[in-house]
Amino acid sequence: MNDRDTILIVEDEPKIASLVADYLDNSGFRSHQLDHGDRVMEWLQTHECDLLLLDLMLPGTDGLTLCRMIREHWPRLPIIMLTAKVEEVDRLLGLELGADDYICKPFSPREVVARIKAVLRRSRVAQAPETESSKPPLTLDHEGWCALADGRDLGLTAVEFQLLKVLMNAPGRIFSRDQLMDHMYRDHRIVSERTVDSHIKKLRRKIADIWPEREIIRSVYGVGYKYQPEE
Repeated sequence: MNDRDTILIVEDEPKIASLVADYLDNSGFRSHQLDHGDRVMEWLQTHECDLLLLDLMLPGTDGLTLCRMIREHWPRLPIIMLTAKVEEVDRLLGLELGADDYICKPFSPREVVARIKAVLRRSRVAQAPETESSKPPLTLDHEGWCALADGRDLGLTAVEFQLLKVLMNAPGRIFSRDQLMDHMYRDHRIVSERTVDSHIKKLRRKIADIWPEREIIRSVYGVGYKYQPEE
C-alpha cells in the first residue's frame, strides 16, 4: 500500500459509510464519501482515486451500471462491490462486469480494510513492469500450448491449458463452472459441471507435483474457482 491511498466510498447508508471511512482513515488511507450514484462519474473525472468501494443498490445510477461505465473509462481502477444481496446471480454478474472483489453485508470494517489492501496489492503487482527478476514462476507458452512452473513443463492437455489460461488471465476473479465450460468448449457441447471439477482436480495435481505446498487454484464455495498467485 502506498502512503495515503485514496478510497472512494459510494454508499447511501450514512452509518455504514462513516464507519468504513473511520476505519480507513485509522489505517492510513484517505477516504471520500458519495451517497448517490449519479455523482460518481463526475467525481472520478476531477479527483485522484486508488480504489472504489461501490454499493450495489444506490439512488440514481445503480452499482452494476456504474461498474460497467467505470470499466469503460478507467479499466485499471480497482473496484470492490458492497451489497446486501447474496444471490449467486448478483455475485457473478458483479464480477463479470469487472469488479475485483465482492463483500456481502453485514460485514466487519476490518475485513473491508483487509480486502482493500489485498486488492491494491494484486492490482499493483499486475500493473508493475516486468523485469527478469520479477517474471512469474508460472508461465504459459501460447505457441507450444504448455505451462511452465519454474521452467518445468506441467504436461497439460489442451483443455487443461485452456482452463489455466482463462484463470491466469484474470487473477483473483471468480469464474463459475458455466463460464469455464464456455471458455473450454467453444463448440458449446453439453458437459456436466463435474467435468470442470475433474479438470480442476487434474490441473491441481500436476501443479502439486512441482509445487506441493502451493495452492494457486482455489475453490470459492457455491460460486466456482479462481487463480490466486501467492502474495
